[in-house]
Formats: sequence, structure tokens, C-alpha cells
Amino acid sequence: MNRLQQCMTAVAALSSLFAGSAWGAGRLDVEAGWIRPAPPGVSMLAGYARLHNGGDAPLRVTAVESTAFGAVSIHETTLVDGVSRMRELAGLSIDAGASATLEPGGKHLMLMEPAQAIEAGGSVRIVFVLDDGSRVPAEFTVADRAPATGHGHADHDHAGHAH
Repeated sequence: MNRLQQCMTAVAALSSLFAGSAWGAGRLDVEAGWIRPAPPGVSMLAGYARLHNGGDAPLRVTAVESTAFGAVSIHETTLVDGVSRMRELAGLSIDAGASATLEPGGKHLMLMEPAQAIEAGGSVRIVFVLDDGSRVPAEFTVADRAPATGHGHADHDHAGHAH
């Protein structure tokens, strides 16, 4: 084998090694995102949505950001001995093909210190940060109730993640 053939064989072997890992990726789709409006002066709001992993590997949301708020975090409300308690979650894991629902009375986004009034009819961009470093932006509608869902692709932004 000459030098060129050795190099080509090495490149082919490395390519096949990495090809398997390229297929194993999560893909976050954010659907039907919404925020309930609050009276002026309220410093905390909540965000809700359906998060779906359309990829073929698990994914983990490690952070959530928005320039519209001073801080954003994932919280969960649970009932303990008949008392509702809320705690911050370090992240949110979603298996391949599975969904997580952010909803009133369960897991939700805690949106703190709004930069301006969050009014019905408006929208807010929220960015989900995944453990692989990718960022998935989504528009959340400000409304009194959850938007109707068709679980389609029209209500979220695919920028920042591969398909």
C-alpha cells in the first residue's frame, strides 16, 4: 500500500467511526408556547409549552434564556401533603421521540423580572439551551389561555438546530 492509499484508508475508517454518532442526536421542537399576561408591576410570570424531542437520541435542556426577562428557569409544582410546593429544576431531560409538557400546576418556565410590560396579544422570544450547547429559539404568545395546537411546525422556530 502506498502512502496515499494508507491516508485514504485512515480517512475512510475515521469517517465511519464518526458517522454513527452523527445520527444519534436529539432535536427539540417547541410547540404552542404561551405566557399568561399579568397586571403591571408583577415581577414573576409563567411560561407553558409542549417540548418534543423529534430526534433519535435523548436530549437535555440545561438552561432557558430571554432578553425579555431578568431571569428564566424551569420549575415544577408538586402537591406534598395537600400543600402545593414549587421547586427549581436543574434541567429537563426528554427521551428520543418523547415530549415534556410545561403546564399550569406542573413543570413550567418561571419568568422573572420582565424588562417591559408583557401584554396580551404580544409575543416573547425564549431560547432553550441544550446540553450539547445548541440553542433553540421559540416565540411564546401572550394570551389568557393556551393556543390551539395541531402539533405542527408552524408555531415554532427551527433556527439553531439541525433536522
